[in-house]
Amino acid sequence: MNKPYEIEEVVIGDHDLDLEGFIAVARYQAKLKVSEEAFERMQRSRDLVKRIAERNEVAYGITTGFGELAKVSVDKEMSDKLSTNLVLSHSVATGDCYKEEVVRGMMLLLCNSLSHGKSGCRPLLVRILVEMLNKGVIPQVPEKGSLGASGDLAPLSHIALLVLGKGKASYKGEILEGKEAMKKAGIDTVDTLVNKEGLALTNGTHAMTSLAALNLYDALNLIDLADLIASISLVSLTGQKSAFDERIHLLRGQQGQIHTARNILRFCEGSQIFSESQGLRVQDAYSLRCIPQVHGACRDAIAYVKEKVGIEMNAVTDNPLLFEEDGSVISGGNFHGEPMALAMDFLGIAVSEIASISERRLERMVNPNLSNGLKPFLSVDPGINSGFMIVQYSAASMVSENKVLAHPACVDSIPSSANQEDFVSMGTTAARKCSWIIQNVFSVLGFELLTACQAIDLRRKEEENHGLSEFQNKLYELVRKEIGFIEGDQEMRIEIEKIEKLIRSKELTAVIDECR
Repeated sequence: MNKPYEIEEVVIGDHDLDLEGFIAVARYQAKLKVSEEAFERMQRSRDLVKRIAERNEVAYGITTGFGELAKVSVDKEMSDKLSTNLVLSHSVATGDCYKEEVVRGMMLLLCNSLSHGKSGCRPLLVRILVEMLNKGVIPQVPEKGSLGASGDLAPLSHIALLVLGKGKASYKGEILEGKEAMKKAGIDTVDTLVNKEGLALTNGTHAMTSLAALNLYDALNLIDLADLIASISLVSLTGQKSAFDERIHLLRGQQGQIHTARNILRFCEGSQIFSESQGLRVQDAYSLRCIPQVHGACRDAIAYVKEKVGIEMNAVTDNPLLFEEDGSVISGGNFHGEPMALAMDFLGIAVSEIASISERRLERMVNPNLSNGLKPFLSVDPGINSGFMIVQYSAASMVSENKVLAHPACVDSIPSSANQEDFVSMGTTAARKCSWIIQNVFSVLGFELLTACQAIDLRRKEEENHGLSEFQNKLYELVRKEIGFIEGDQEMRIEIEKIEKLIRSKELTAVIDECR
């Protein structure tokens, strides 16, 4: 698998965009290039729209209004104004603005969708978007305001504003008026959109899919990280390896479960603490014994989401769509976000479980009644020191919050546009909510990792020669490079800030890549 942080340029238009390429552009600022063949397709599609407008044929969004106003015809002289008005009137998103990586992802997906040549926009618009991405002019897009059908109208309108020299954008660390940002970057804007372009720029699932792709990438890293951290916790708690015997997992046949069991045994191989702990008990508690069953089910859920997101990243989700080969203009509903809504709600539920079982392992390490011989709350001198007591409290708080956030967004719908758009997906809400859950999971796993390193060091103090496996030691050393063993109570805020940063760092991602 390509490592996104090592990719310097991504080319779209000739083949499918993959997850690694998406992350390279969205998160790691790789340059974007669109093939000339794609620009040629876009021009042919644009020529078809011009012919339709000139003949004054009935075509949604070209010679009619939008939504319920599709019943209203629009003269060809006003068709261009119709497109511009759409962007101006629809830019009503509100709340905090999306992170730049989300907006970069939205712009990339919009370019990828338009590159199919089914949306009728000028190639010029895509060239402007690509130039914005490559020069770092990133629109300010508020998070709230999308129903997830007809696409992500409000947030995408805030991107389209920049093409017109309006709105706001970040550029070189400053938040500027759109016109000023584009001028400073040396990017020409357009005075007006032309017929169909308003829909082409706003009528897609690019906000929810950008969030979905980022969530997916993080979830893929989280599940492997969870296996590795769980293996360290298992060692610190003198866990038994029999529960990971491949024979029992093959009998069940769940692929994620089989994969996780193999991971745990591989990660523990060579650990002296682990090998010398075997036979201490017949079986462990569920949070240790059932790691393959729980992590494995989450892994299978992530695999399902990966398939759906991979399809949607390369989908054309505009409406109507143009087919240049026979001149057809077909109205449909590809903008409806149900595929992403279900996938993001499912992913949110799955990753919540990763944090839930992680917190239970953390609790076992700090609880002297459950830790198989570790000191209370992992304190060298318990009583006068509280040690890791409140680390578990904070983890429990985030796990509880995830239980609220994991309620599905897709089961709700509010009709809009005078009941023309009477069933919507809430897919963008599902994706936003999933991203909050994922951040909580990163934190909980970070807390478990910090706790497990403390527990391992306490075991080592009693048995100096005891050690971790090669895989586990990679992660342990990364932590200990930043955070030392905690001898007595100190300002834990400082160590928590360090582990929060480390657990999300490129360095930790690289360790996970090495262990795959």
